[in-house]
Amino acid sequence: MSRPTKRARVQQQPASAATPAKPKREPLFAPFRSLGHVSTGVPFVLQSRASKHLQQPALTVITSLGASWAMWEGQSMRLLFVGPDMGKPITSMAVLNESVFAAAGNMVGRFVRGKEVGRFVTGGGRTNGAYDSDSDSSDSDSSSSASSSSSSSASSSSDSDSDDEDDPLSPIPESLDNLVLFGNTLIALSSTGRRMYVWDVPPYIKPASKDPLAKEGEEEGDVAGSETDEEQDERVVTPYATLEFPTGFTATKVLHPASYLNKVVVGSKEGEVAVWNVRTGSCIHTFPSSALAGSHPASAVTSLSQSPAIDVLGIGLATGACILFDVRLGEVLGKVRLEGEGAGEVAALSFRTDSEAQTLAVASTSGHVALFDLGNEMKLLHLVRNAHEGPVGGLEWVPGQPLMITSGGDNSVKQWLLDTPTAAPRLLKQRSGHHAPPHFVRYNADDGKSLLTAGADRSLRYTSVVRDSRGYELSQGSIARKATRLDVRPSSLKLPLITSLAYSTARARDWDDVVSVSADESLGRSWSVENKRVGKWTFATEGKATVSAVTACGNFGLVGSQAGDVQMFNMQSGMKRKVFKVPNAGVTDVRGRHVTGLAIDALNRCVVVSTLKGALHFFDFQTMKLMSILTLKASVTSILLQRDNGLLAAVCDDLIVRIVDIETRRVVRELSGPRGRILDIAFSPDSRWIITTSQDSVIRTFDIPTGQLVDAFRTKTVATSLTFSPTGDFLASTHVDSVGIYLWANRAQFSDVSLLSFVEEETLEDVALPTVQGVDADASLSAISAPSRWEDIQPYTTPDQLADSLLTLSLMPRSRWQTLLNLDTIKARNKPKEAPKAPERAPFFLPTLPGVDHRFDFGTSAPNGAAKEKKDDAAQKRKLDFAVGAAVETDFVRRLTSEKKDGNYQSFFEYLKALSPSNVDLEIRSLSTIPHLEAFLHALLARLRSHRDFEACQTFLAVFLRIHGDILIANPDTKGPLEAIAEQQKKEAERLIDLTHYNLGTLAFLRGVALT
Repeated sequence: MSRPTKRARVQQQPASAATPAKPKREPLFAPFRSLGHVSTGVPFVLQSRASKHLQQPALTVITSLGASWAMWEGQSMRLLFVGPDMGKPITSMAVLNESVFAAAGNMVGRFVRGKEVGRFVTGGGRTNGAYDSDSDSSDSDSSSSASSSSSSSASSSSDSDSDDEDDPLSPIPESLDNLVLFGNTLIALSSTGRRMYVWDVPPYIKPASKDPLAKEGEEEGDVAGSETDEEQDERVVTPYATLEFPTGFTATKVLHPASYLNKVVVGSKEGEVAVWNVRTGSCIHTFPSSALAGSHPASAVTSLSQSPAIDVLGIGLATGACILFDVRLGEVLGKVRLEGEGAGEVAALSFRTDSEAQTLAVASTSGHVALFDLGNEMKLLHLVRNAHEGPVGGLEWVPGQPLMITSGGDNSVKQWLLDTPTAAPRLLKQRSGHHAPPHFVRYNADDGKSLLTAGADRSLRYTSVVRDSRGYELSQGSIARKATRLDVRPSSLKLPLITSLAYSTARARDWDDVVSVSADESLGRSWSVENKRVGKWTFATEGKATVSAVTACGNFGLVGSQAGDVQMFNMQSGMKRKVFKVPNAGVTDVRGRHVTGLAIDALNRCVVVSTLKGALHFFDFQTMKLMSILTLKASVTSILLQRDNGLLAAVCDDLIVRIVDIETRRVVRELSGPRGRILDIAFSPDSRWIITTSQDSVIRTFDIPTGQLVDAFRTKTVATSLTFSPTGDFLASTHVDSVGIYLWANRAQFSDVSLLSFVEEETLEDVALPTVQGVDADASLSAISAPSRWEDIQPYTTPDQLADSLLTLSLMPRSRWQTLLNLDTIKARNKPKEAPKAPERAPFFLPTLPGVDHRFDFGTSAPNGAAKEKKDDAAQKRKLDFAVGAAVETDFVRRLTSEKKDGNYQSFFEYLKALSPSNVDLEIRSLSTIPHLEAFLHALLARLRSHRDFEACQTFLAVFLRIHGDILIANPDTKGPLEAIAEQQKKEAERLIDLTHYNLGTLAFLRGVALT
């Protein structure tokens, strides 16, 4: 991370010089987070904090993850939180209360709960000048041998204080290492070993929280908000002293001895050890290499550690020797050495601090950890061989406990417990990941919460996306015990590199569910993710095994070989069941026999086998007979089947992904665009996209229906493998030279996306890999939100009619028009057995208007005379006057007559389809005049000619003819409209029958004929 500086004043350019910036196209996938990182070769930091509320001290382990750091809970090794990305690799760390200090590049960052609160830079300090000459007045009692030199250096430095005050050291662009923190003083060595920087650590003041009762805009300067330039400058701390080491002294390690005020011990590459006063900036004393190594050649100091005894330090050398050295007396109290071939240098050492035993633990660069008994003539107690795969980075004893913690560059942190003072350390807990880059990744279950990864460290690991503590390595047997007995590294006894992996979780609880193929082996192996171990079955093949597959039901596993055979085994019993023979020209036909891919459909009907010759062989799963062969234009390197829709993606050597439909056995899409060898492909869960990664370091997304490239972005390192989450939310990838698994959030989960193709050369951009910390809480909405600069395309809505020549049906349910056709039968069935009885007292009735809808007549009341006449005629029997009813125009008739003669009667038919079957029947019966009948016939004819509502028109026409058929036949005026309807009806019916028969014949032909 660069040093924060004041914002530079930006000079406004004239309007003519300003050029409009081209809008940036956001990629489809956004970086989310990285998984699988535990530790690097940087020594970890252990913090033990006691409290009266805790039965035992709380342990915190802080490890480096590269450019960031992680804090773990020491008891359960649970991840607490991860620090931010510092931009450069972390070289050293230190801890003070709640503050974590991490050195990266030429600066040291201070973090509290994962947020940066300060920064220590290398510029602006004094060169070997005294800061406070009175501060070491009480130091003379700490070291009698160095008292005279201390006083002389103090006096000389105090005289030159005023001269050095005005001679600031210009910032030097060199990285920092070996952080040491004691009191309020922070010390770091330069990477060149020529300088030592000293800072005063200011106290940490928690920012004031915002008053919830304060009004908006009030107390803006008092609460934590956007930092000003002055506040950023206050966070930057410059060293008050920069100490230059003399020529011939290259510093490698630094340590603060207990009870020594303002003193540090510095070890050098030349084998010398010097004591410095960081306040006066003077070297108090230098112990030559002969005082440490004796008659042996000088060796570089590689480790320093404080022992439980005051004045006694442990000094590790590059020769593998560890010396107990008394700084006060300048004497060597004892020496131990890492013996044996390949013992390596001393990487770290630590003293046991409990009262049970006096033990010294020494770790080497070869990965061994040796325990020496200091109370019994410094004899070797135990040697833990290959405690780590590679150099041990850090080694610490937990204060007051028989517990030892180690870390290494193999991406692991381990806890070792000593049950008795002389017992051998046993592995208690560990957190680990791949210590070599993984090259194969697949989602394991349908919930999208777990991953299976295979790496160059020859291991198969289970990684949880939800919780890091659930990850583990699938056991390959008692490899550690065998490695100790044979004195070899455990990795040399592991299975060869896994090249193919297939799984099915359908029967994972019953038996093995994973089949793998390793390099240069003539067999496949089964694994059990549920039991966390390698399975008990091996599937032997005739030639070298190349690929594997597991059926969707989880009952059978298939292994293909270079001999042209695909053998099927039972996953429960491990017995061979079937053999699929790939046709070839014999032993000389190497390309035709080499099986490169296997796929089985979801129903176990078809087995697809691809060869290096570019042929796809389709076998019947039951009879093992070869059904057909599809020859592609180039060699096939791998295949992937999407079982949900039967699409098979074949990766070819000509940098083209060909998609084959396994039902028709034809190539339906060809996707081109990669400019390097295609390494892996993945389908989206909805089968809409296919994602590819190639050696040109570009991840591309193709839209399968259109066959167009819809997204592409370039990563810093090549992605070796990728897989899409079954839930569609994440894309997981593995990359070259990285032990992590990277998750990319799918932006399409948040909004509709544009599927328009784009020119890759114009819009391709570099995207940084996801960090371990993941998306920041404040930036989560902006980082994973829907794309904002994509083309604004409205959601597609299906029109009422796709084309004028197509025959479109209505949206009426089937029960609607069936009820209308059989309405008389339904009424007869539902007719009451007895007539309704009149009520004792007739209710009050309002006059109603004629029509289907119940509408009351609120007209003016009759005058008194008319009312009297009406009362006199009350005894007369009331009769219905049909002539009056026919003269009234209903809403149905009004809508029918208001339509244009040359239109398609859209609004009228929408109203008609909205009526219930009984109301439609009543409205059709109310058509009593010849003009109304002719208008209805004309409406049906116009609707048939528009090719819409075909089945609804048939229903309305049938009901209309059944009700008014006798009137239509008797009236010659309706003959013309009836003949026109009959002609249009016949034309549409014949066209519908022809199209239906054509489609049925085509489907029958495709099902019954084997296409090649």
